[in-house]
Amino acid sequence: MLDFVVYLLFRAGSAIAAALPLPLLFAVGQLLGFCAWLVSGKYRQLAEHNVAIAFADEKSPRELRRLVRRHFRLLGANFLCSVKLTAMPPEKILRRVKVENIEAMAREFRAGVPVVLVLSHLGTWELFAQLMPKFVGFVRNASVYQKLGNRFIDEHVRRTRSQTGLELFDRQAGFEPVIELLRSGGGVGVLSDQHAGDHGLWTPFVGRLASTSPLPALLAKRTRAALIAAGVYTIGPARWRMVFTERFDQPAASVADLTSRMNEIIEQQIRVSPEDWFWVHNRWKTPQPNFLLARYKRGVYLPPGISAHDLKPFRILIRSSNWLGDAVMSVPAVRAIKNGRPDAQVTIAAPAKIAPMWKLVPEVDAIIPFPRGSLLQVVSLLKRRPAFDVAILFPNSLRVALESWLSGIPRRVGYLGHWRRLLLNQTVPKPRKPGPSEHHSLRFVRVARECGAEAPNAQPPTPNAQRLPQTSNIKHQTSKLGLCPGAEYGPAKRWLPERFAEVAAKVSAQSSAQWILFGTKNDMAIGDQIATAIGDHCVNRIGHTTLDQLIDELRECRLVLTNDTGTMHLAALLGVPVVAIFGSTEPRLTGPLGGGHIILRHHVECSPCFLRECPIDFRCMKAVRSQEVADAVLSILGEKPQI
Repeated sequence: MLDFVVYLLFRAGSAIAAALPLPLLFAVGQLLGFCAWLVSGKYRQLAEHNVAIAFADEKSPRELRRLVRRHFRLLGANFLCSVKLTAMPPEKILRRVKVENIEAMAREFRAGVPVVLVLSHLGTWELFAQLMPKFVGFVRNASVYQKLGNRFIDEHVRRTRSQTGLELFDRQAGFEPVIELLRSGGGVGVLSDQHAGDHGLWTPFVGRLASTSPLPALLAKRTRAALIAAGVYTIGPARWRMVFTERFDQPAASVADLTSRMNEIIEQQIRVSPEDWFWVHNRWKTPQPNFLLARYKRGVYLPPGISAHDLKPFRILIRSSNWLGDAVMSVPAVRAIKNGRPDAQVTIAAPAKIAPMWKLVPEVDAIIPFPRGSLLQVVSLLKRRPAFDVAILFPNSLRVALESWLSGIPRRVGYLGHWRRLLLNQTVPKPRKPGPSEHHSLRFVRVARECGAEAPNAQPPTPNAQRLPQTSNIKHQTSKLGLCPGAEYGPAKRWLPERFAEVAAKVSAQSSAQWILFGTKNDMAIGDQIATAIGDHCVNRIGHTTLDQLIDELRECRLVLTNDTGTMHLAALLGVPVVAIFGSTEPRLTGPLGGGHIILRHHVECSPCFLRECPIDFRCMKAVRSQEVADAVLSILGEKPQI
């Protein structure tokens, strides 16, 4: 019933429009379009966003706003005029339309070649439906048609268009009738500048990747039809210019080549009269959930001469974890996200204390270090940057979700939890069925996969990994060996300081090693105890290094002997082998990524407990003996000669 009421209103409005002179209708439409610009904030913002994508490098913000305002006025004027034009005979329409190069299409038809006419939402594009049978009525003419939601208006539009001799084919009904018409030598018009969704080819449009329908190219290749483009420009009050291009397809060109070329031609049309194009359509829509394009059927196509560096960036903000170890374990996911689409520009937002770590990851394009401060300070920092398309949130906290929501980032991706459901518009599901323990890095990788990236499974080492055999050339070598005896999480993760000292003494007895102690100020007491026991073979750097300095000094180490700490993960990221001692935690969950590491752990009945402090007798750590740790260190030293 509601559809029928809307239909009656539409017919009444059409009757009024048909009774008014075209110049007056054009002026009224301009006024209505200006009013729409004033009151329609949603579509005004969409248009401003789109013109910024297209012309931000060429026009000032003031010029872009003026362009949007002119667009709304022309859109209103051309819409009202198109209502009247559908009721006018072609002869009267042609008094107000200047037609250029129609011979390009007529020439193909007379040679027996079918034509696929590539159309765009430019000016009063409805003119094609009224005039094509007039121009080339000696062949069958058709248009691929998107069915309207209101069936009464849909039937009226179909009836009106068919009166001119134009045939209409519903896009959802399949394309066999379209192919049959083309093979009979006819012509088909296809509006080709809309977002094509999951079935499109991702190729540049005005310099930015856009999902583009390959339909015109597919039809042309299937039927050997000519590809010709046409556009309509507004050249005055109720006056238009219709321009046809020459045939632009080539026999050897692929579907992807032709689709990309089609976008280039439409871009050229837009540049002739930017205010005429339909900017209130979300042409560069971010698909959900797979906005990373690695798994799309048609994929991404960059035409010859255009590289990924030439594309306008798709800006991704990744909110890093706040802990160093977790941040390192998220690196495989960050790499997968970066590789998910060629135009990805990855910015990491991280607390200042761990931000230097991200300099080690070449896939990261920019880093925003957060100082300790209020939520609004973080939001202010984010808003100063160029607008982000997506925020991927690794921490599972309410505050992190608030940061991206208050910053106005349109797509926000993360796990549910901590009362932040309403702040996310793409959530990452957790596995429904409990399975075997998986490495913590896979939690981040799952986020990347949910966004459409191809990401390999992480392969952490297993506990008590087979040790490399010792060799006889260890003696007389001088090596810098890192030792990290602390753990920020709590004492339950810390092996006994006296045993660290025993291992250092055993290794120093068989090799010329210099031990460098690393840790935070909270570990200084432990460090003093170990340094005193080791003596001259030790340099105590605990509490005296920034993260940048720690990275530089870890690079010089042959290996690192450590508890389950952030330093362990950092060393693994740098490619430094680690000998890691686990007790209250689980190496299958948080072990170092990569190869060449040795994990020592004795499974006892109460481990892993994941407690900060051991409530009983610390049996998990006491079970790890000094000699086996020393053997592990020596096995790595014997396998890897000093560089």
